[in-house]
Amino acid sequence: MRAKEPTTTLDLAQNPPMVSRRRLLVGSAGALASVSLLGFSPLARSQTPATLPDYAAWKSLSDLIVHSANTMETRRDAIGSGVLTPSDKLFVRNNLPSPGEAIATDRDAWTVNIEGVKNPRALTIAELKTMGVETVAAVLQCSGNGRAFFPHGASGTQWSVGAAGCVLWTGVPLRTVVDALGGVADGMNYITSTGGEELPEGIDPKTIRVERSVPVAALDRAILAWELNDDPLPVTHGGPLRMVVPGYYGVNNVKYVRHIAFTPNQTDTKIQVSGYRLRDIGVKGASDQPSMWEMNVKSWVTSPLEQTPQGRHMIYGVAFGGSRAVASVEVSLDGGGNWQQARFLGPDLGPFAWRPFVLAANLAPGDYRVVSRATDSDGNSQPENRTENERGYGHNGWKDHGVTLKVT
Repeated sequence: MRAKEPTTTLDLAQNPPMVSRRRLLVGSAGALASVSLLGFSPLARSQTPATLPDYAAWKSLSDLIVHSANTMETRRDAIGSGVLTPSDKLFVRNNLPSPGEAIATDRDAWTVNIEGVKNPRALTIAELKTMGVETVAAVLQCSGNGRAFFPHGASGTQWSVGAAGCVLWTGVPLRTVVDALGGVADGMNYITSTGGEELPEGIDPKTIRVERSVPVAALDRAILAWELNDDPLPVTHGGPLRMVVPGYYGVNNVKYVRHIAFTPNQTDTKIQVSGYRLRDIGVKGASDQPSMWEMNVKSWVTSPLEQTPQGRHMIYGVAFGGSRAVASVEVSLDGGGNWQQARFLGPDLGPFAWRPFVLAANLAPGDYRVVSRATDSDGNSQPENRTENERGYGHNGWKDHGVTLKVT
């Protein structure tokens, strides 16, 4: 394998979707100084955060809202205006307790079984690395991001906007692996990935196992990732190896992946059959309801957020198209009465990444309701209102995501 080559902002702008055998350094002091890539966090913290659990102790406590030991949200004022989310600010969501660091003691020896192909076999990370290395920038977002805005009190973590981030995943494209194993077997309609969490005894594994199926059409975008933002993938975020499906909600990006099978049907585990289903309020989950697969177009303002003096200000935010590129963003200062075109900041890292945006505005004293509305490359725009549903999934309505700004 060739030695790593440095990646510049120009490289990323010219080769956005997947940058083969390249890296964008995001952890060093030099990279942190680059506003165009990592942005800034302009507001002071108003809350004293709780303590981080041991497995996430390396994260930036002041930039997170700790909802529970398994759920940590990036503060809205910590999202900033950057193209990429630093790993220590990235939200955390676990369906099961995070396994210990021992699973990553020998990363290259981690094994994943591939079935439903012409020549099924187990492969180590070391073997996967010989097949090819590519990097993709993609938004990682929990299905419940925005749940806190649902008035019926949807159960689950009350995420606001911070259960999302844009990061670099490095690994081998799943298509490359499958082709090396003779291709997908006939009659297979889904890619089913199984996590490597240790399951408690005495409980039916199907009721708690993290095992998700996505349509086989996702094969050409999926990647088996072993790096996050140019560092070894932390166990906190699914290391040593994670199934990453750009454009799909986070639950489909299975952590500590141990088993990948191409299957004729979706898995019969609870998390697939009745979990993560878009259903009416008061209705139980069922397999005939839409599954939380592909993300939709979305945006929100990140700064300023509360009170600011009169004068000329820059309104910042982030926008993404989910499974499509985001094409444009508009900002309204009066709750949607009038709209102005915002401009994108920084390089375009591809259709699955988010685009920071900015609007310059002269603000006189008064109260403003600042909202943003994104449109993707297919012409789909954010709706005004949320789609009411039992679990508060898939919220991309622009109205709820606005902020009230007081100008003095």
